[in-house]
Amino acid sequence: METKLPTEEKIRLFEQRKDALMAMGGEKLVQKQHGAGKLTARERLDALYDAGTFQEVQLFVKHRSTLFGLGEKEIPGDGVVTGFGLINGRTVFAAAQDFTSAGGSLGEMHAKKIWKVMDMAVAARKPFVALNDSGGARIQEGVPSLEGYGGIFYRNSLASGYIPQITAIMGPTAGGAVYSPALTDFVFMVKKSGSMYITGPEVIRAVIGEEVSQEELGGAVAHATKSGVCHFATESDADCLAKIRTLLSFLPDSCQSPLPLAAAAEDPGRDVPELDALVPDRANRAYDMKKVIAAVADGGELCEVHELWAKNMVVAFVRIGGRPVGVIANNPKHNAGVLDVAASDKASRFIRFCDAFNLPLLTFADVPGYMPGTQQEWAGIITHGAKLLHAYSEATVPKITVVTRKAYGGAYIAMCSKHLGADYVMAWPTAEIAVMGAEGACNIIYRREIAEAPDPAAKRQELVDSYEAQFNNPYFAAGLATIDEVIRPRETRRRIATLLGALEDKAETRLPKKHNNIPL
Repeated sequence: METKLPTEEKIRLFEQRKDALMAMGGEKLVQKQHGAGKLTARERLDALYDAGTFQEVQLFVKHRSTLFGLGEKEIPGDGVVTGFGLINGRTVFAAAQDFTSAGGSLGEMHAKKIWKVMDMAVAARKPFVALNDSGGARIQEGVPSLEGYGGIFYRNSLASGYIPQITAIMGPTAGGAVYSPALTDFVFMVKKSGSMYITGPEVIRAVIGEEVSQEELGGAVAHATKSGVCHFATESDADCLAKIRTLLSFLPDSCQSPLPLAAAAEDPGRDVPELDALVPDRANRAYDMKKVIAAVADGGELCEVHELWAKNMVVAFVRIGGRPVGVIANNPKHNAGVLDVAASDKASRFIRFCDAFNLPLLTFADVPGYMPGTQQEWAGIITHGAKLLHAYSEATVPKITVVTRKAYGGAYIAMCSKHLGADYVMAWPTAEIAVMGAEGACNIIYRREIAEAPDPAAKRQELVDSYEAQFNNPYFAAGLATIDEVIRPRETRRRIATLLGALEDKAETRLPKKHNNIPL
């Protein structure tokens, strides 16, 4: 006759089971993780969430494979910790792969745990964060591990534009595992420990004979500076998690949620006198557009995205009067702020994210044109530049543009001109809005006059000076209502804050259709 265990004994056994699972791969493997300069999955979640708020989901899930000796192997939590809690007082769902348990390898049940919290996040309309640290697919389980990745990719795609999705690469991520991060909105990587690549150095060496280290191939710095796959390259696990918390503070819970408003620590109507002297007197001299952005932002705070990639374009989140805003700006400090393939991709992706989540767009334009040359043409600057036009035109959120200096030709249009749907365009007195620069324009318009003049150089300079007087200012454009207002630079923050308030209830309905076909 079976003897039933008393309640106290059942509870004691429950605690034993739970403690064993909470220990992850055991003390030795935890120490090895620490020795590699990495936190464990549970330590990462503790650092990410407000103290004491994380609630785990499906702790007792275990694999059911018997192939290649797996039937005898215990993998605590099947190599991943999943759940939800509060970040900055707001609910966020997360999955953290546990490298101490079977190398964080992804098998059938591991994937289903991730599916579960992703489904919960979508149903609850809350952000989802993935902390990746995994040896890849659990080969011993075969095809079910591949199906696990497919289910994650599918959910990433369904959730896109509905809830914010963030991935942190805190260890190895290789092969098919890299595509979930690429499908999410923002990718953080930890320097030296985080890596991503489709094929590793050994395969590259064997197949094409190329020698490359893991860090050079797919480390945080490589992806932050060369490929643009990484949006934020961070110094350590702690730095990475702190920056995720900061980013989330700018984002709504979902596309249907209100923006997170902060108490305005500063008067949104304050003047910024330093802006009056920021733009150099000579048009070919550089200045740092980040100083303009910081000057108009609350507390000078920028949460810059893709800081190390395509530096001629700046994209960042700021607050103005407590309101979160997405900023897109040419940076004359790098390649004169010119538009090229990378800058166009960088801005387009950011614009579409902001529009999806109802963040107003603030554009600072100082752009001499598109980068010329065979390299850019063959890299597809036509298609990539068209992405920027499409992204701005498609966006229905409030769109405010400030022209600080140059705005020439097609690049003027691309940086959220009125004809791409800008709600309000302002210009500083230093603005130059024209089809092209004065010298280039005169060489075309007055080619014969210059060639026939007794002193062609003097004639060219005379015509250039005349062209500059007529067009290298904002007033011709203002007279045609191409721009709405010329303002003193120091008034910029106040005017933007006023416009954000006036436009906060903007509603715009587009043609009914399944979706746009952006030039990818």
